[in-house]
Amino acid sequence: MGRKSAHRLRCREVGVPWSKDEERMLAQIESYLIDADPRLAARLESFNERVQRKAAGEQKRAAREASGRRRLSRSSIIILVSWLLIATLVATLLIMVFHHDAAAALPM
Repeated sequence: MGRKSAHRLRCREVGVPWSKDEERMLAQIESYLIDADPRLAARLESFNERVQRKAAGEQKRAAREASGRRRLSRSSIIILVSWLLIATLVATLLIMVFHHDAAAALPM
């Protein structure tokens, strides 16, 4: 998809009713800016892509919230796994201490 058609698609997604004259003028301005400053055009295109990804993420988040499912955040999962590892380590150390104390109490 070319830049001009992508621009028109974005305009239609937000529901802006452009007339044919306005679309033509915007296409001329866009092509002039692309020719005059390609770096600026690349930066603007990158910005547009980030905005679209953010909007898509917000739509997914809204759909998840609407469905009633709650998903744990990454930090919550890391904390949960960390606590599980700590509990396992403490349990292992206690078992080793009690096993050693029990073995030391046996007559030899």
